[in-house]
Amino acid sequence: MKAVWYERNGDADILEYGDMPDPEPGPGEVLVRIMTSGVNPSDWKRRQGLTNLIDFPRVIPNQDGAGVIEAVGLDLDQSRVGERVWLFESQFRRPFGTGAEYTAQPSGHAVRLPDNTDFAAAAGLGVPAMTAHRCVFSDGPVTGKTVLVPGGAGAVGHYAIQLAKLGGAAAVISTVSSDEKAQIALGVGADHTINYREEDVAEKVLDLTGGAGVEIVVEVDMAANFSVSQQVLKSSGVLAVYAAGSSQGPAVPLKFNSTNVTVRMVLVYDMPEVAKAVAVADITNWLEQGKLISFAGPHFPLERLKDAHLAVENGAVGKVVVDVSDE
Repeated sequence: MKAVWYERNGDADILEYGDMPDPEPGPGEVLVRIMTSGVNPSDWKRRQGLTNLIDFPRVIPNQDGAGVIEAVGLDLDQSRVGERVWLFESQFRRPFGTGAEYTAQPSGHAVRLPDNTDFAAAAGLGVPAMTAHRCVFSDGPVTGKTVLVPGGAGAVGHYAIQLAKLGGAAAVISTVSSDEKAQIALGVGADHTINYREEDVAEKVLDLTGGAGVEIVVEVDMAANFSVSQQVLKSSGVLAVYAAGSSQGPAVPLKFNSTNVTVRMVLVYDMPEVAKAVAVADITNWLEQGKLISFAGPHFPLERLKDAHLAVENGAVGKVVVDVSDE
């Protein structure tokens, strides 16, 4: 099979493209012919060695993807052969992810893909949508609540807006840096957007909520935005942080204007298994109902996976997808 791999940590130039032996599914595994591979910030950070050092002789990058099951382990039901699937955690504690024509993965990490969802959209579900699900629903239902989503034109923010609305939130407020990004956030259900470069975010949030504030903040940059959360979170509110952002943490004490606030540090890979299962079930159910809007972005062929990593590293808008095989 054709594949892209690296054998040491480093910048994108360490990625090699060439031939590798086709994998075979072991017990409990399925062999998936990859159609699309999604690229996340965590993929290039793992390659770079920023989040963890390489612990296998060779690594095929990328956690997310989608494709078709071509074979299953001897202990699995053969009826899954031919099934369209979306993949998550393909390279978590495993050497070979989705940056190749084939991958062997645990059966539970290959989720049935509804017929109404294309492979490009499916490549953007694992990390972004599951992270958003955990941030929005980690502390219970959001029915009737107001949710603040900084960075609503980012991959996680894109899904956090949608999931909050699907979960019955009364209102979703999103911060953005441009009119173009405001349209992206509004297009997936945000009720209000705030341009953080031109407006006082805390003041605007309090104005939009009649001074009451919000119950949940889905935070992309804790360091930069903490002063806003301090002011706008209601008592018993939740600050769900999935990225530290511009630095490792806020340079201020963890003190809020309200009380009983929960600060939840979210990492999709270490979510409790029950939370992963609920996220997978909800996401697939909403896909079946046609209720999730994908986040179209740049596409690259497999041999240019390096360029796909660089696009994400340089802040490309939309989901960066590697087109691996033809349908």
